Amino acid sequence: MKINVSGLKNFVSPSEIQQWSSQVAQAHQTLTQRTGEGSNFLGWIDLPEQITEELLADIEAQAQKIKEKAQIYVVIGIGGSYLGARAVIEALQNNFASLQERKAPSIVYAGNSLNEDYLADLLDLLDHKDYCLTVISKSGTTTEPAIAFRILKNHIERKYGKKEARERIIAITDKEKGALKTLANQEGYNTYVVPDDIGGRYSVLTPVGLLPIAVAGFDIKKLVNGAKDMRSIVLANKNFANNPAWQYAVYRNILRSQGKQVELMVSYTPSLTYFSEWFKQLYGESEGKDSKGLFPASVCFTTDLHSMGQFIQEGTKLLFETTIHVAQSHNSVTIPFDEKDTDGLNYLLSNTLTDINQKAEEGTFMAHIDGGVPQIKIEINSINEISLGQMIYFFEFACGLSAYMLGVNPFNQPGVEKYKRNMFLLLGKPGVKK
Repeated sequence: MKINVSGLKNFVSPSEIQQWSSQVAQAHQTLTQRTGEGSNFLGWIDLPEQITEELLADIEAQAQKIKEKAQIYVVIGIGGSYLGARAVIEALQNNFASLQERKAPSIVYAGNSLNEDYLADLLDLLDHKDYCLTVISKSGTTTEPAIAFRILKNHIERKYGKKEARERIIAITDKEKGALKTLANQEGYNTYVVPDDIGGRYSVLTPVGLLPIAVAGFDIKKLVNGAKDMRSIVLANKNFANNPAWQYAVYRNILRSQGKQVELMVSYTPSLTYFSEWFKQLYGESEGKDSKGLFPASVCFTTDLHSMGQFIQEGTKLLFETTIHVAQSHNSVTIPFDEKDTDGLNYLLSNTLTDINQKAEEGTFMAHIDGGVPQIKIEINSINEISLGQMIYFFEFACGLSAYMLGVNPFNQPGVEKYKRNMFLLLGKPGVKK
């Protein structure tokens, strides 16, 4: 994975880079020496090196048991408890996996909203399919997943009986305490631990993400190895020129200081849509505090060029773009010859769709620079477990750096608690007062 900032040469000066370089060096020290706010949630920094072969083998064995039992695997969680796994699974699976014969269970998600029709439709589906489920919650009392688990626990016990249901339920929760841990102990569920020092949005490389990814049939060892690769790079290179995380954190803070308010994550690959969703939660929840932070948004081109392209090109100059560039596709599709050429496409006969898509990317890159929109590119060779592991660790580390440079705690989310309190008051939850 590489960072390409050729699209910033007209927007960022060497003096600005010099000014911010000392700040990113200080942020690096704060992060790695664990001296900043939220330092008790920095377990993810060393996590790739601490994941044991025994844990990976255990997760893969558990995943195999689920594959043998289930047509559907339900992942119950919200925020980081499902977004990281979904980002990786949807990036790696066939675009039409739900319509194909499958060697692995179909992965579906619950507990990430309170929509009644969604859950009713899921229950109707599960009436007719064999399934297993994993509930992910450190406390077991987060409203959305707790409601979904109560309903699905009731359903799976009625469908299979309590004894068999216990074999089909896995809890990923706190090591020692909490409502879900207590229930898991009482019922005898298989369990995995959410480490105390890793928050939800940094948890994709824990069993929170690794188990669903393994059930989906992907190589979690390669994913972890990709993260190890990036960890080595960003920890070893304590200089701006050779550290991609330093560069990304500096450039986005320079652009913010210039008045940019929105970072637009761009992909030209629909399978990366949920990777952008994971990115949005990671940066939005980490930086959006004290009336600070860039607003993370996302688009998928070329699709969204026909809806958002006009605003990006000529609208209010409030954003910059960070594009994930994928050099190679897994497949090749060419345009067939048409003798009449009524659509005028015969001139493209020597190109694959990847060639054409990349020319669209280059043309957009040039047009948006001309339109005053700064460009950062994150370049990977292809979408696979290694490259996704690298990007996960890169964005996590750069997020910690960037937030400390901004002057906020990257690892809390006090604003989220306010809507919960209001909701509990409106619902009349016992013990909640104005």
